[in-house]
Amino acid sequence: MVSRTDIEAVEGANTAFYEAMERGDFDALSALWLEDEISCVHPGWPVLSGRGEVLRSYALIMSHTDYIQFFLTDTKVSVLGDTALVTCTENILSGGPAEDGGELGPLVGQLVVATNVFIRTSDGWRLWSHHGSPVLTESDEDEEEASG
Repeated sequence: MVSRTDIEAVEGANTAFYEAMERGDFDALSALWLEDEISCVHPGWPVLSGRGEVLRSYALIMSHTDYIQFFLTDTKVSVLGDTALVTCTENILSGGPAEDGGELGPLVGQLVVATNVFIRTSDGWRLWSHHGSPVLTESDEDEEEASG
C-alpha cells in the first residue's frame, strides 16, 4: 500500500522541478536530478542521456527564455516501491527575448504532455527521467494540412 506521505513527497519534488524552471534557478534544478545516469526528452529534441548533457540542455533553455510559467493539469502520481511516475499536462506560457523597447517579447502558449520518473534516495525523491511531447491543437493540424 502506497502511503499518502510518499505521494505528497513526490508531488512536492515534481512541483519543485517546475518552480526551479520558472525562477531560472539552475542550482535548484540540478539538485533535483539523480547523480547517476539520467535522461530527458524535450519536445522536438532527441533523447539526451547523462547528467552533463541533460543539465546543459536546461542551462541552454534557461539562458534563452526570459519568462516561463507552467500551469500543470491532469497530474497523476503512481508510486511503486522506490520509483514514482508522474504524468501531467504542462500548460506553458513563455516569453522571448526583450525587444528594442526593453519589454519582454511576445508571450507564446504551448501544451506539452510530460512524464517524470523519480527515484527515492536518502536525500528524497530525485528525477531520473523527464519526457515531454507536444500536444497538437486543431490549428496546428490545419497549418500542417495547408502546407502539405
